[in-house]
Amino acid sequence: MTDDPNVATYKIEDGIAWVSFNRPDKRNCMSPNLNRRMGEILDELEYRTDFGVLVLKGEGTAWSAGMDLKEYFRETEVKGIGATRQAQREAYGWWRRLRWYNKPTIAMVNGWCFGGGYGPLFSCDLAIAADEAQFALSEINWGILPGGGATKVVVDLIPLRDAMYHALTGELIDGKKASEWRLVNESVPLASLEARVREVAGVLLKKNPVALKATKDAVRRVKEMTYDNAEDYLIRAQEAANSYDNDGRKEGIKQFIDDKTYKPGLGTYDISKQTA
Repeated sequence: MTDDPNVATYKIEDGIAWVSFNRPDKRNCMSPNLNRRMGEILDELEYRTDFGVLVLKGEGTAWSAGMDLKEYFRETEVKGIGATRQAQREAYGWWRRLRWYNKPTIAMVNGWCFGGGYGPLFSCDLAIAADEAQFALSEINWGILPGGGATKVVVDLIPLRDAMYHALTGELIDGKKASEWRLVNESVPLASLEARVREVAGVLLKKNPVALKATKDAVRRVKEMTYDNAEDYLIRAQEAANSYDNDGRKEGIKQFIDDKTYKPGLGTYDISKQTA
C-alpha cells in the first residue's frame, strides 16, 4: 500500500482519465511512494468503461523532474540491494504497464521533464508538450549515465547525433526543439496545451477501442521485427481483434459501402451505431 496516496491523483471527465503527478513542491520527482501509487492507479483504472483515453500530466510547473535523488537513490540505497531492486521494479513496472495499457495514453508535458521522466514519457502512446516545457537528460550533470531506459528512449525516438549530444551535454531543450527532434509529437503554447490535448483525445474517443488497443500494440511490437515477421504478426493480430470485435469491423465496412456515410481516408465510422 502507498504511504501517501495523494502523491498521484486522478479524475475522470468527458471520457478522459486525467492522471496527475502530484508533488508540485518537488517538481513531481518520482519517489518510491509515487511509483507505487502510479501502479495502483493504473490497476484501478485500466478496465473501467467510463473513459477511453488516459492523459498523464503534472501538477504545478513541472511534468516530472525525474527521479527523487534523496528518496529514490540515497534513502533507498542505504537499505541495501533488496530495497534498491524493489524501487527499480516498482518504477520500471508501472512504465511497462503504461506502454501496453488497455487504453490509448497521452503525455501532456507542461514543464520540466528530466532524466527518469523519459520513462513514462516514452511509455505514453502520444506526447504533446508546451513550447515552454524544458527537457534534459540530467544524469550526466550529477555523474551517472542516463539509466532506467532513458538512453534507449532517446536512441529510439531521436536521431543518433541529437541523442548523443542530448545525453553527453545535459543541456536543456524546449518543447519546440523536443518536437523537432521527435521526442514529442508536437508542441504548442502553454496556454493552449490542455485544449490541444483534449482535441487529440476527442479524436481517439471516436475510434473503435479494440482497434486502438491492437494498433498501439502493433506499432510497438513490429518496430524491432523483420518485415516478414511483422507481416505474420499483423495478420494474427488482426484475426485476434476480429474475434473480439468482428461486429465493429463489419459496421465500419457497412457504413462506407452501404450507407455511404463516411470515407475511411477522410474520417472515421460512427462507433455508436454498432451498439445501438
